[in-house]
Amino acid sequence: MTPDRSAGLAESARALAAGEVTARALTEQALARIESTRASLNAFRVVRTEAALAEAEAADRELAAGVRRPLLGVPIAVKDDMDVAGEPTAFGCRGEFPPVAEDGEAVRRLRAAGAVIVGKTNTCEFGQWPFTEGPAFGETRNPWNSRHTPGGSSGGSAAAVAAGLVPAALGSDGAGSVRIPAAWTHLIGVKPQRGRVSTWPRGESFQGITVNGTLTRTVADAALLLDAASGNHARDPHQPPVLALAEAAGRDPGRLRIALSLKPPFTAMPARLRPEVRARVLELAEKLAQLGHTVVEADPPYGQIGLTFVPRATVGLAERVREAPHPGLLDRRTVEAARLGRLLGGAPLRAARRAEAVLHDRIGAFLGMYDLILAPTTAAPPPAVGAMLPLGGLATDRAMIAACPYAWPWNILGWPGVNVPAGFVAGGLPVGAQLLGPANSEPLLLSLAAQLEADLRWHERWPEAAAADSPAGSARTL
Repeated sequence: MTPDRSAGLAESARALAAGEVTARALTEQALARIESTRASLNAFRVVRTEAALAEAEAADRELAAGVRRPLLGVPIAVKDDMDVAGEPTAFGCRGEFPPVAEDGEAVRRLRAAGAVIVGKTNTCEFGQWPFTEGPAFGETRNPWNSRHTPGGSSGGSAAAVAAGLVPAALGSDGAGSVRIPAAWTHLIGVKPQRGRVSTWPRGESFQGITVNGTLTRTVADAALLLDAASGNHARDPHQPPVLALAEAAGRDPGRLRIALSLKPPFTAMPARLRPEVRARVLELAEKLAQLGHTVVEADPPYGQIGLTFVPRATVGLAERVREAPHPGLLDRRTVEAARLGRLLGGAPLRAARRAEAVLHDRIGAFLGMYDLILAPTTAAPPPAVGAMLPLGGLATDRAMIAACPYAWPWNILGWPGVNVPAGFVAGGLPVGAQLLGPANSEPLLLSLAAQLEADLRWHERWPEAAAADSPAGSARTL
């Protein structure tokens, strides 16, 4: 097997186990692609060239000795809010950061599965915005159209996977930060149940709204990566039941009753679903109906759920800012939001946390009538690079809500959601749709996503820049 960027996670793991390719060869290819796209995509903050090659060589020795682990020798990237031993965790911030001593729990589990960690991907400052750019590292660009952002805050991970630099990556999702860039780069983006993939050494990241998730090209790869990364530190406050997701992704979902929700949840600022995105989501709903599912337009009773999001998000940000080694270098919008978080850290935060149980009951009752929800992932296609970077705090909030009003309620609930590709709009820009379910519904969501994928074959489409490196141009079905 000659390494090429079209080989996904499962195929790479299979080829390694079969002796068709070496871990060093796969890792060298990944490192070469990362280097060749620094100027065009700029997906990585940290590239672990020497360490990754050493890890690959160790994996090759294990493979030669007959050792088999789920991801043994496969190169993978992680977002730069996750601790990797010996590397800094800057989380999008400017300044020099000391290397951390230990892997975070999710990274530890990837290593236990045999993965080679090739680097840490770019993210905006403390993961606050749906774009990935800033003075700390420059602009990360969308492989489908370099004039546009890949989204955020897991934009570096999304760009790396969409361009085939690595077969898969971890990101984090506090208000859609996995699902939004997945939608805008034509990927499967899984925000799992809270606690499914540990955020340790932070038992609750951003007051429990942020979880770690996956970015891949196929549903099978997402399930494989989730199975490898899932699990908890002994002191994690949330420890959901263990699920066999790779197995679930291969099952028929049965005939489902699906709520099609097009209305944005309550926000304090205007949000409108763009017609071109609406059309793509409706096409996906029609496809689900053709596959035998019952699709009914119905909106969850969100109420004023946004009032519970702001205290948790801003208090979580204030906690991060207190720990920042270079507070004087932070974005003015970060400082303003952290100031609000310090004001909301008492009774407003306690009330917001208590409201989660009420929301579980209310939206859970709605999901008693439906198996899951189909909704847009974003209201708009990806903005141009630089469009939001110079804005003030209020203008950024307006632009962010206008583009991305749909994802964040599931962060309050802590329940799983999966972005699936929904097609393309003008400019060759991808958009996506969310499959949303109740607690621990990842098996059903992935099963349905896999059924759609088998019919729509979205993983066979590649951006122009990536297609050039695919075998015989097979991925280029644009």
